[in-house]
Amino acid sequence: MSERCPECEGKGYIVTSSKKCPECKGSGKSKSVDFMKLSEKDVSSFLSSGSACTKCGGTGDIEEKDACKTCKGKGVLYSCKTCGSSIDRLVDGEEVCESCSKKQVVYKLDDSCTIDEIEIGKLYHCVVNSNVAFGTFVDINSNLRGLIHSSNIKETPKLGDSLVVSVKEIRNNNKLDLLPRTINTYQTVEIEKELPDFNSSKLSENVGKAVRVHGEVIQVKQTAGPTIFTIDDETGQISAAAFESAGERAYPHIDTDMIVSVTGEVQLRGENVQLEVRSMKRLTGDKETVIRKRIEDAIDSRAEPHEINFLVKSDVLEKLRPAMKQVAKEIRKAVIKSKPILLRHHADADGMTAAVAIERAILPLIKEVNGSDGEYYFYKRAPSKAPFYELTDVTRDVSFALEDTVRHGQKMPLVVSVDNGSTLEDLPSFRIAKVYNIDMVVVDHHHPDKEVDEFLKAHVNPAHVGGDYSITAGMLCTEVARMINPEIEKEILHLPAVAGVGDRADSEEARDYIKLVSDRYSLQDLKDMALALDYAAYWLKFSSGRGIVDDILDMGDHNTHQKLVSLFCEQANGMINEQLEACLAHVKAQKLPNGAILNVLDVENFAHKFTFPPPGKTSGEVHDRLCRKYEGQPVVTLGYGPDFAVIRSKYVKMNIPRMVRELHDEIEGGGVNGGGHLVVGSIKFVEGMRTQVLAKLAEKIGSVEVE
Repeated sequence: MSERCPECEGKGYIVTSSKKCPECKGSGKSKSVDFMKLSEKDVSSFLSSGSACTKCGGTGDIEEKDACKTCKGKGVLYSCKTCGSSIDRLVDGEEVCESCSKKQVVYKLDDSCTIDEIEIGKLYHCVVNSNVAFGTFVDINSNLRGLIHSSNIKETPKLGDSLVVSVKEIRNNNKLDLLPRTINTYQTVEIEKELPDFNSSKLSENVGKAVRVHGEVIQVKQTAGPTIFTIDDETGQISAAAFESAGERAYPHIDTDMIVSVTGEVQLRGENVQLEVRSMKRLTGDKETVIRKRIEDAIDSRAEPHEINFLVKSDVLEKLRPAMKQVAKEIRKAVIKSKPILLRHHADADGMTAAVAIERAILPLIKEVNGSDGEYYFYKRAPSKAPFYELTDVTRDVSFALEDTVRHGQKMPLVVSVDNGSTLEDLPSFRIAKVYNIDMVVVDHHHPDKEVDEFLKAHVNPAHVGGDYSITAGMLCTEVARMINPEIEKEILHLPAVAGVGDRADSEEARDYIKLVSDRYSLQDLKDMALALDYAAYWLKFSSGRGIVDDILDMGDHNTHQKLVSLFCEQANGMINEQLEACLAHVKAQKLPNGAILNVLDVENFAHKFTFPPPGKTSGEVHDRLCRKYEGQPVVTLGYGPDFAVIRSKYVKMNIPRMVRELHDEIEGGGVNGGGHLVVGSIKFVEGMRTQVLAKLAEKIGSVEVE
């Protein structure tokens, strides 16, 4: 086997230095000539080379060269095709070492080989197929069968025995007459049929032809008939069908992530091109490395996100651009490689708009790569009730992914987490995902903890560049979606405004996003969509509710959108008013040392349970009412239950994640954890320590600065 010398790049020499050309003195131009003194041939040569110096070729420099020591000036490195050892020269024109050249050669034919590769007198490996009265049939490969006549057999071999045979005769009907051979010392040389190498983009032009392709196995699917291997190369995907027997797994040693060499005939199946497999081999060593790098480089280039201008002007977004491009690239790469994408999002207006933006961007790309039904196998969206990746969520995700791996031969998914995934609360789930080599990217605006970055391929969070929670996940994901697939810009243009209104974002970016769609939606329209999303999310529980969510966000029939949003808002507002009517009378207010008004409500005992609005939403609605009551004053609302508390604040400069960490350290046995944004969040604790935790929390709130 030969390969280009990596030291000299196949040139056979190394440039050690250069000096000024003595002919042209470094000018690169030839001296002036007298045409009258030149022969016709010399004139022609001068005219064809122009005014360039003939000695240096116009460069002005002469290179000093030494023969390459690695390849000894040949530009090529040889290794023995039998034993793999390095060799300095060919033996009788063959790439074998001296030792192997002295041994007899027994050929092992790949399944791609046909009668054309058989030569009379040569030795071949074979396997006993059957014994009959007149001899023994043996298989040289899956396509070539020959007969050892009984007159040449001393002892009848067993089925499955490996033999060495020589070819006595090739009859007119391509039947092989074979002779058994007993050889103690020999070398085995594997033979593959010489076939042209093609990539997926060229297969449709070669229907009916035998070809060889190289690529990475990305899916193995067993049907009632053949085994279907989906193979990815640098230009696209190849569907390769291998048949052993009905429903039986062909090439059971070949699995996903392997680099393979496949030979077969290109056929049309309906409108699709399929490769009918003759042989499939796993590649290892240098061959695997070269092909895998070639594929990865090509996919890396194809996955490069689109360059866009952000919809609004923002220094924070510009600083986040590299991280946003990295998230977009990881998602595009997963689509190209047919890696399933699991989109996890917080079940509220911001999380749902963020997820829908990404969803709208990737579904057309998934269908383009995997066909019209690709989204059912390579994409799933799932809401999380909590604003972090709960253990319940990751356990379900891993379980479903493992089932899909067995059932459909799929890879483990890329988890795209939006509006959650930045805090220490996510770490237990991240650690479980890592056990199964599940890749994760996060787009979030909750206050981040640096510990999570160890588990993420990419992480977008405004806090990383000096921003805060007021640039919401819906805003960030809309811009990321445009980097993934800019063609969907018009249909997702209003999502950042809905996200900002739903999360009560107070930033210049939020106002600009709202202004951007003011010709289509009023502020009340945006508020109604956000409320309808929150209302739907409560009843959808763990379902994505794609159709309903799309209608709420005006991504289908506009008339249906208006009717649905109007109905949901009517029902939601009715239930909110009923809830507030029941609980506002039980709100207790006190003025803290820093001047803030602290309002507390026991939502466990003085609010309707197991219905809309849930405790978090109830606390938020109570807070909004009290902010209007105490307009212009710093207000904090605390809705608490047996083992939790929900915090909302206005004009109070809190840092809830930091408070949670301090409470955890200061209250022994409190079991305090939680998180959220700087001024909006939740805290959990053990029920028996509620009084101590809430008292300490109120003390901390009273000590912070107010605006």
